[in-house]
Amino acid sequence: MKMMSATRPFQTDDPRLAPIHAKVMAGVRLDADDALAFYRTGDILAVGWIANSVRERLHGNKTYFNVNRHINPTNVCIAACRLCAFGRKKDTAGAYTMALEEAFATAASGYSEAVTEFHIVGGLHPDLPFQYFLDLCSGLKQRFPQVHLKAFTMVEIAYLARRAKLSIRETLEQLKRSGVDSLPGGGAEIFADRVRHIICDHKIDGDQWLDTARLAHQIGLKSNATMLYGHVENDEDRVDHLLKLRALQDETGGFQTFIPLAFHPENTPLQHLPKTTGMQDIKQIAVSRLVLDNFPHIKSYWQMMTPKIAQISLRFGADDMDGTVIEEKIYHDAGATTPQGMRREELERLIREAGREPVERDTLYRPVTRTETSVTVAV
Repeated sequence: MKMMSATRPFQTDDPRLAPIHAKVMAGVRLDADDALAFYRTGDILAVGWIANSVRERLHGNKTYFNVNRHINPTNVCIAACRLCAFGRKKDTAGAYTMALEEAFATAASGYSEAVTEFHIVGGLHPDLPFQYFLDLCSGLKQRFPQVHLKAFTMVEIAYLARRAKLSIRETLEQLKRSGVDSLPGGGAEIFADRVRHIICDHKIDGDQWLDTARLAHQIGLKSNATMLYGHVENDEDRVDHLLKLRALQDETGGFQTFIPLAFHPENTPLQHLPKTTGMQDIKQIAVSRLVLDNFPHIKSYWQMMTPKIAQISLRFGADDMDGTVIEEKIYHDAGATTPQGMRREELERLIREAGREPVERDTLYRPVTRTETSVTVAV
């Protein structure tokens, strides 16, 4: 796809976009009407041009990635979210729960590429005690002390707190002491109550998700934030979601990265819905970059978008392509056909083919330097 050059004057056939472009260039914060205009315009190249100008102002030509390994300790879940193909009821076909030693072995099995991050999320298990999760994290830290633990969504945190009869803050503090370094930011879906009642009625509501993130940030845990789009939400719901995240970031500064997640309807109760298109995916990246002016990074999650769309998104506002992953279960259970994992060299090639400069990072976006015998993280 050929983009307008950033050195040429801005051009658009949509009269709504010129004044918004002027606001962005002047550093004026966009409002809900501006965001809605971006969603509703047909001039995707103009939206991408504006988003790319912001992306390059923040990050130049750099595109970040990391070497990570996903660990999903259990898919047993009390919830019955209509958006999910991963969760299983206990004692049903396909249900699993890793013993601690099995989880440690899973972590070790993907360790040949010098992983710098374990990404840990799972189901809301009705029987596993809180101590299991504390032991999981402390055991991983003992075995892999240099690996960052990015573990547990806000939904999981709230559920563990209720099960353990602890406050959210106490739960977060105990997890932090056990080795959790940051939170991945999943489970946000769409904050609007109308939508949550349809797609994930068993989860905490949007305000509770935001409150949990706020408490995590207050005790020094950074997190990511997500939005699941392409199901029953509308433009106003997506704008509301982005503005609520932006407001919390103004308050805490604790979000590192925003990750738009395209809904995969296959194998879910919502499988009658169409998949998102590549145009929807890259527009969502662009709008996210423009509205979330206080988020350092916008991630294009290649596992869901496909590597090709992720490459294009690097010219539409994204500056991060996630990581090697090694094995990913949640979206592949929902029909994702992308590879389960990708080697570091392949990610670097994809980024270079998109005309960007690959920069390996750790979870906190510190540059990682590798030699044949060592891995060094800039502090």
